[in-house]
Amino acid sequence: MQANLQEKFEDVVDLLDKNLANPDLELTYHIPDVAMTVEDAHSTGDPYILIKYLVKGLHLHKQEVPIKENYLKKTPQDLANLITFFIEQFIEQVESVEGGAQ
Repeated sequence: MQANLQEKFEDVVDLLDKNLANPDLELTYHIPDVAMTVEDAHSTGDPYILIKYLVKGLHLHKQEVPIKENYLKKTPQDLANLITFFIEQFIEQVESVEGGAQ
């Protein structure tokens, strides 16, 4: 992985960890050369973030957020904001389903 891309990913991971403090939310990073769990990684090696969200301590929901090539043109802050937006949308969707239609 290119050094500047690796540094960008490291910055994004730091920003996400600082900004998304939630005991019901767990982020697992699958980013080659930055943060990765080998046994959970896809064979393609494409970077993604696995979101795990526990609702009311009972139901675990998971979703992968792929980090697409066109996202890599963004600054670390903009990329972290985009991923945060995806995570917030996922949480809202899960809570809507768990809470029922209102």
